[in-house]
Amino acid sequence: MKKMMILALSLLALTMQAQTARKFTLDLTADGKAQMVCFLPEKPSGKAIVGVPGGGYSVLSNSHEGYLASEWLNQQGIAYFVVNYQLPHGDRSKPIGDVEHGIRIVRDSAAVWGINPHDVGIMGFSAGGHLASVISTHSAFDVRPDFTILFYPVISMDERVSHKYSCVNFLGEEGQKNPALVRDFSTQNAVRRHLTPPAIILMSSDDRLVPPVTNGVQYYTAMRNAGNECAMYIYPTGDHGWGFGTWFKYHDQMLTDLGNWLNARQTPKPDAVRVACIGNSITDGHGIELASAYGYPALLQKKLGSGYWVKNFGVSARTLLNKGDHPYMNELAWRDALAFDPDIVVIKLGTNDSKPQNWQHASEFRSDLEQMLFALRPDLAQPVKKKKGKKKAAPAPAARPQIILCTPIPAFKSTWDISDEVITSQIIPILKEEAAKYNLQLLDLHTLYAGDGDKMLSDGIHPDGRGVQRLADIVAGALVP
Repeated sequence: MKKMMILALSLLALTMQAQTARKFTLDLTADGKAQMVCFLPEKPSGKAIVGVPGGGYSVLSNSHEGYLASEWLNQQGIAYFVVNYQLPHGDRSKPIGDVEHGIRIVRDSAAVWGINPHDVGIMGFSAGGHLASVISTHSAFDVRPDFTILFYPVISMDERVSHKYSCVNFLGEEGQKNPALVRDFSTQNAVRRHLTPPAIILMSSDDRLVPPVTNGVQYYTAMRNAGNECAMYIYPTGDHGWGFGTWFKYHDQMLTDLGNWLNARQTPKPDAVRVACIGNSITDGHGIELASAYGYPALLQKKLGSGYWVKNFGVSARTLLNKGDHPYMNELAWRDALAFDPDIVVIKLGTNDSKPQNWQHASEFRSDLEQMLFALRPDLAQPVKKKKGKKKAAPAPAARPQIILCTPIPAFKSTWDISDEVITSQIIPILKEEAAKYNLQLLDLHTLYAGDGDKMLSDGIHPDGRGVQRLADIVAGALVP
């Protein structure tokens, strides 16, 4: 094993000049305890990957689970950055902070290094896979990766079904006694629909150190149940810790599998028009299998093409009303939508607000709507100043984002006490008045969708497969007349 590793590293050194245009190291902490080793390719594709070595949170296995990947990745035109993070010793903020800092540097330097800032992924091995999954599920939008690669990852922090020392080293002895902390950092519990990035998981069935069924398979299951994009490859043998080592029996097959998955990903252009779809379960894709691929925002992306970047920020059962039973503006999706810094926002809320327990707060609907509008467009909250004199002022630049305010689609049934009468007589008039007041584009889905009652699920509230296609068509027409 040792001889094969030395041979692989020697081959890496011999071919470095042919594949890597530049290699350098950056300090991630002032004392140099955390560093990032950077490998920039000769012919950049725009894609970048931040590597997170394993080692049980007690050492860094940054050879075959770090640097050894640089040759193959640079051959694909992928910029590669290995983060040699600080070991936690019970302080999880250290490794988390180091990796987040590395991702932020990569995105901030994207233009200089030939990187698409919307195509920055993370790749973790074993305990580093756990850390990569933590960044993918817990970190703020600006440092959350665009895709996730997990090699035989530790996922659970329950030492009874995971790698004990990874759990203890990450959470500390006291943290292991805290059930809420164990659950939160068992990252299959932190997967969020539409918000957790696409993932690929690579494991061996005979892994004796990190049980696949209670770790990697659990993450895949959570992703699949959420309707998020995820692939999983389990090789018959290999045990644990093979990384990019050529001694792994299925090494070539693994590279093919990983390469195909990376190549199949649709990446938004750096200058793509960003479209945020905000809404309730109709936007979220209730009743649509794999809504991240077949919900109306996903179909809208297909219609608009690569010049646009459409993201789904819908959350089921949510209300515009802040005193509703499930206020949208309390959600991570809302914070992510703001951080997305969209060029266009499509707001489709109001259906759940019509329920009696929510509409009892009807007097606050207008002010809560304005709170959302002002958060998206602070300029709307500023009073318009009239200029004196005859001289015309130069036209102000168009404010962004462009906001498209949608009326709810018809409630063809009163399921869950949703009231179409409240929607038509009270909610829609407020939406129309606010759109006129702030010069926003109004998209009257209630009228445009009125003849599509045959394109609904049995509840009469949610569109079926044909219905979400109809919605995508209508919204696309509003975006691109």
